[in-house]
Amino acid sequence: MRIATWNVNSIKQRVGHLTAFLDDAKPDVVCLQELKCQDEAFPRAEIEAAGYAVETLGQKAYNGVALLVRAPLTLSEIRRGLPGDDTDEQARYIEALVSGEDVTPVRVAAIYLPNGNPVDSPKYPYKLAFLERLRLHARALMAAEEAIVLAGDYNVIPEPEDAADPAAWTRDALFLPQTRAAFRALLAEGFTEALRACDPRAGIYTFWDYQAGCWNRNAGIRIDHLLLSPQAADRLVSVSVQKHLRGLEKPSDHVPVTAELA
Repeated sequence: MRIATWNVNSIKQRVGHLTAFLDDAKPDVVCLQELKCQDEAFPRAEIEAAGYAVETLGQKAYNGVALLVRAPLTLSEIRRGLPGDDTDEQARYIEALVSGEDVTPVRVAAIYLPNGNPVDSPKYPYKLAFLERLRLHARALMAAEEAIVLAGDYNVIPEPEDAADPAAWTRDALFLPQTRAAFRALLAEGFTEALRACDPRAGIYTFWDYQAGCWNRNAGIRIDHLLLSPQAADRLVSVSVQKHLRGLEKPSDHVPVTAELA
């Protein structure tokens, strides 16, 4: 089972890139972030024509997450929204059970974690609170001893080797010590960071800003992650970063990351 995560940075602008990716890579599950559209505006027909079922949690102009699954796999037990704060109206979390004939089910979540900048605004406490809610929900999911994949744009640079220029990020919400500590606390619930389980090298990035020639200079950061429960980590075969998609015309500033489970 191939599970990909991709912040498309506007599904309307990137639907052609997405359908080409589906046709070429044929992932079984895709976790999308930053749809920037409401549910009724999602290009469902194009995705279904590519052979995928869709579940979305949209929001006008901002945020938005979706799960895509390739037939004959199916999605069930849909959860829209992260538990722990009934007042949170931001569309940042969708979860479902992926199953099919002769397939061991996997519970998958698409996550768009808050950016958190500027750090002296309410956005940063919201980011940390979201991470804590995610940790507590992840702990609850672990109790079922299922294969779980929590995939998405975490807006967290875990380590200095995950940035081309770590010094440029020292005061940014993506790299502050509190942010990284919260991410480590999530991992400490028993999750494995898929890419690092397969490849410890520095210089692997998933995001390049549109500004300052970051793509041409390879001045990237790694902020898109797939976290695996022990039952999923035991099935991990490989992880790949589809870096070439950043070089397309009018690309997203993120690229897909794909994990293959046996």
